[in-house]
Amino acid sequence: MIMNSKKVLFCDILGQKSEIVKLPEQGCTSEVCKIVSENGQFILKSATKEKYREWLRTEAEVLKALSLHHTIPVPKFYGFLENEDASHLLMSYEDGITLTAALKAAETMEEKQTLVQSFGQFLSTLHAQEPVFKTEADWLETQLIRARLYAETGQADGSLALLEQLEEDKPQKVKQTMIHGDCTTDNVLAVNGQVRLFIDVAGMTVGDPRYDEALAIRKFRDTPELLASFYDGYTRYRVSDQEYCYFEEGLYEFF
Repeated sequence: MIMNSKKVLFCDILGQKSEIVKLPEQGCTSEVCKIVSENGQFILKSATKEKYREWLRTEAEVLKALSLHHTIPVPKFYGFLENEDASHLLMSYEDGITLTAALKAAETMEEKQTLVQSFGQFLSTLHAQEPVFKTEADWLETQLIRARLYAETGQADGSLALLEQLEEDKPQKVKQTMIHGDCTTDNVLAVNGQVRLFIDVAGMTVGDPRYDEALAIRKFRDTPELLASFYDGYTRYRVSDQEYCYFEEGLYEFF
């Protein structure tokens, strides 16, 4: 069983005694567990499918690189291991709940607006900061190449017809910034009513900030009060309807 193998593989970090609890409703691409050990609390992610193992490997590389900078709030990297059947990433357990859960638990519109405004501010800070990663590659071109691979091998919801449309109708280029790469309300943690941490950072790189923005607003785009609150916090740019459709309803179908 994967959970038992994890305990053995990371015993040098976790210690000899630990309790492993699989987290409900966590991770559609990985098995996610919380580990409480004599050395602290940790999160353990494991993937078995090759596509998701690739993503987990990338997430480990991102977290390891970010551990040298301390400029972007993410979990702490502890280790990454691969064997024939699965890949495993060990990181710190961080307090907080996903913004999705926080919005569901909020009892008033004001509470929701405060959460969403902090989300906008949090994302704006990421997009404004000096890039941690250096690249000359065009992010969108790279994503379209990956999307074709996924579509041709049956690993995406998007069709080849949609992909061809995306390749033909690319939006005007903008300056690339640091991006999360999957910036939904599921992938940030809120603490005491404020968004404070990015999680699931396999896509974090230098890329098109409109992709982050489109995914960030997708759950509340049709709620004017919340959309306005988001843009009270995110003041850098406002995606057009056409840009939103391209990124959220188009490109995201492949990832």
